[in-house]
Order: sequence, then structure tokens, then C-alpha cells
Amino acid sequence: MSAAWPQVSLGAVLTHRKEFIQINDLDKYKRCRVKLHAQGIVLRDVVTGSEIKTKKQQVCKAGEFLVAEIDAKVGGFGIVPDELNGSIVSSHYFLFGIDEAKLNKRFLDFYSRIPEFRDQVAAQGSTNYAAIRPNDVLGYSIPLPSLAEQQLIVARIEELSAKIEVARGLRRQAVEEAEALCRSIIFGDPNAVLTPMCELVRQRGHDVQVTADQAYHFAGVYCFGRGVFRGQKKSGMDFAYKQLGQLKAGNFVYPKLMAWEGALGIVPKECDGLFVSPEFPIFEVIENQVLPETLDVYFRTPAVWPQIAGESAGTNVRRRRLNPKDFLAYKMPLPSMQTQLQLRQVMQQVEGLKRLQAETAVELDAILPSILDKAFKGKLY
Repeated sequence: MSAAWPQVSLGAVLTHRKEFIQINDLDKYKRCRVKLHAQGIVLRDVVTGSEIKTKKQQVCKAGEFLVAEIDAKVGGFGIVPDELNGSIVSSHYFLFGIDEAKLNKRFLDFYSRIPEFRDQVAAQGSTNYAAIRPNDVLGYSIPLPSLAEQQLIVARIEELSAKIEVARGLRRQAVEEAEALCRSIIFGDPNAVLTPMCELVRQRGHDVQVTADQAYHFAGVYCFGRGVFRGQKKSGMDFAYKQLGQLKAGNFVYPKLMAWEGALGIVPKECDGLFVSPEFPIFEVIENQVLPETLDVYFRTPAVWPQIAGESAGTNVRRRRLNPKDFLAYKMPLPSMQTQLQLRQVMQQVEGLKRLQAETAVELDAILPSILDKAFKGKLY
């Protein structure tokens, strides 16, 4: 901290507010929650009073400092945003009004994200989940420059933060435009021929026998075209399936239950050798007919998912299942191999762009902590 700034306890600038309301079963309520690691306050859900078991709740006011009793030690605190004014929390949260004649709420918001503040919270109790009490919070110290200087610091942090967000947005936009180009390549081929999937892929069996004493690393498939991912490791004792399927890079896979929401994709190299249950049909791609990249781009395209929903069985929209027989009968417009090879070249460049984006995202994530560190050392302006 800047040596020129006086240190005060939060009790000098915050007031604990403990007021409860009685929940009405017929009314609707917004419930909020804290994100860990000082990432702010967000909407949890909107429910009717009849769904809330504890009938005494606290009402949040915009601009208050909200602290989670149990999660404070892992950054469970933040400023209540305007859009969550009037939302409710249980007695396991503490609400503090801010004396804005002395302390800028954004100054507190930023200060609460730096290690010096987090260390004060972590010092209480012996474990990460030791409960924090209101008096603990009021005892934490904070540097308190003049209000004018606080406003200057906040303005500078927000200016630099906005530039970081612009950089993130530009990188996201570049990837989105590249993915749109890939879609335009396969959907723009005038020579595409409607071809049933049974001519493009062949189904593989789930032939790995499960043993109770072995661990199996599972894969999953995200909805909304976000692809195949590495899931959890589970012991053979922890699930009921007797057989599993083992994925190979380049296979095509989907969960029967969620395929209609865009949960389909090609297995990437990082998921080679992972396992899926029989609820995930696996297909080998017949590469002299269709390239894996073509299937990946096609089935991760939002315009295709309603067609998949039409092939899925079940009357309840949330329980629709895409059975392998129906999938294999589905016809896709198959581009010429020349177009597919062009797509492969473009996708290689897109993957390079995504890797660069991931690397720069890490760099951008590291910039804000550096900005905050300099700000509270008085070195930002």
C-alpha cells in the first residue's frame, strides 16, 4: 500500500445491516449468490416463495458489500450490483452498508480482489471453510486515501479494465468470424449431395468390460456446439454400467439425450483414449467419403440442431433421444471432397488462431491483478 495513505478498519466505513423479511409463498423472489475468488455477485435464480424453505430472508440493496459466511475465505464477497437490488439471501450472508462520504464502493470492490485483503480474510480460523462473522469483516483494514483520490484510482482502473475487455472482445470476434468462414465453406458448396449418415460413418460397439478396481477417465460433450471435453475420473465401483466405449481421436460421438441441443462432435486428440457410457453412441468416420472436420463443423452449426430435434424420439422436449438408427438415417448435404479439403486447410489456421487466443487470454487475465497491485501502491498515475 502507498505509505501516504492512512489505514482504517472497515468498521469505520461499513455498517452491518441485519434486517429480515417474511417470505410470502405467492410472491416471486430473485435470489443472488457470490462467485468465488472475488468475481462478484450474480443472480442465482428466480423462485416463488413456496419454493423457499427458510421463510426469513434478507433483502439486498444495490451498492452494499455482501459477504458469504462460509465461502468468504475463498473470495465469497462483493458489491451488490444495481440489477440485484431487492434480491434476497439467507442468514448465511452478511450485508454491510457503505459510508460513501468516506469510501467509494468501487474502490472497496477493487481492493477486495487483491491478495492483501484476501490474506486478512484467510487469517481467521484454521480451514478454508471456517465461518466468518460480521465483526471479523469490520475488523479488516483498508487503505483510505481521500475520496477524490479514490475516485481517480477507480477511474484509472476502469479505463484500463475496459481496454482489456476490448482486447478480449476482438479476439473472440476473430474466432467467431473464422468459424463462420468454415461454415460458409461447407454450406456454400453448390455441388453438395444429400447423403445418409450410414454412408459416412459406421457405429462402434462399447466393448470395454468394467472392473470394479479400475479407474476410468470419462469424456463428455458440451451442448450448443462446444464440442467434446475431458471429464472426470471414476472408479468402476462408482457407476452401474458393465461396458464402456473407448474413444479414438477422430471418432464422432454424441449423448443420446442431449444431441438435439447441439451436443455432437469429433473427438479431439486430447480426448483420445477416454471413455463414455452406452448412452454415448460412437462412430468411426469413413474418411474416403467425409473428413472429420466436415462433420465437426456441420453438426456444431446451430441451424442444424432443429433438424436433429426432428429426428429425436420422445414427446417431452427435455427427454428427446437421438437413437443411432435415426442418426444413421439422417441426410446431410455432403460437400465435394475438394471443398472438404479446402475446409481442412482453413480449420488448421483456425485452430492456430484458437491456440493463440487461449495463450493471450491467460496473459490478459494476468493484467488486471497487476493493475490492481499498482493501483493500491499508488503507482497507477
